[in-house]
Amino acid sequence: MQKILPFSRIAEAAPYMDAKVLHYINEGQIEAFESFPDFSVLSFDWYDVKQSEAECPQILIYLDREDVFFFCETARAEERAGAVLTSLTGAGEEQSNGQMLYRFFARLIKDDTAYLDGLEAQITDAEDEVLAGGQRGYLGKITEFRRELLRLKRYYEQLDSIFDELAVNDNGLFSEEFVRRFTILGGRTGRYLRNVGNLREYVTQMREAYQSQIDIQQNELMKIFTVVTVIFLPLTLLVGWYGMNFKMPELNWPYSYPLVAAASVVIAVWLIVYFKKKKWF
Repeated sequence: MQKILPFSRIAEAAPYMDAKVLHYINEGQIEAFESFPDFSVLSFDWYDVKQSEAECPQILIYLDREDVFFFCETARAEERAGAVLTSLTGAGEEQSNGQMLYRFFARLIKDDTAYLDGLEAQITDAEDEVLAGGQRGYLGKITEFRRELLRLKRYYEQLDSIFDELAVNDNGLFSEEFVRRFTILGGRTGRYLRNVGNLREYVTQMREAYQSQIDIQQNELMKIFTVVTVIFLPLTLLVGWYGMNFKMPELNWPYSYPLVAAASVVIAVWLIVYFKKKKWF
């Protein structure tokens, strides 16, 4: 029997499996893969790449020599699993459990290559945008990319572990042909996982480059402030000097005010020319 059931109807599978196994599943004690002499139980948190913001519902699969049951945590996961299995059985041909399981996982990750390529293109476009001077929302985009890649990493790690265990075939539930096919699926998932790892490193480099650019801009701003401060420092000294409440003989000179004003302008212009010559701004 090959059937899809929600977690709320898991008891319907009781006639086809040992009561202890059913209790074991009900208690949620299943790891990514459990192999027993006559059956295997595997579970993973399905990540729908087409709805990346949605939650990751659990899909649990019970498999023995005669039956395979798909238990889904949410209606969305049940709908997706049902759509995949319907596409596999639409031709009316009988499929072994191994063939059903292989095709299920192959269809489940069929579009992931295109999604990862599209995600890489988005990351590259975001980097080009910030290099062109558009920094609005860039840090938020980096955070979104990191969150998305972390989810993908966890998802592919689960599948990679499951395919490795299925390829080992401890309890002999699969023929050599399907052991080989699960090995191929494991290799494909391993490539996805490496691709995700490379993209995570790329995003980390983007964040470091962005921070470096912010530091450079801050340094440029501090340089401008320093130049302005240095230009006005001699003028401040003059203001402080002649602002003292002392009797200064030059104050009675009729040209003292124009002279101080001219000296201030000369000092400011000379400093600006000097700084430009040194390329300090």
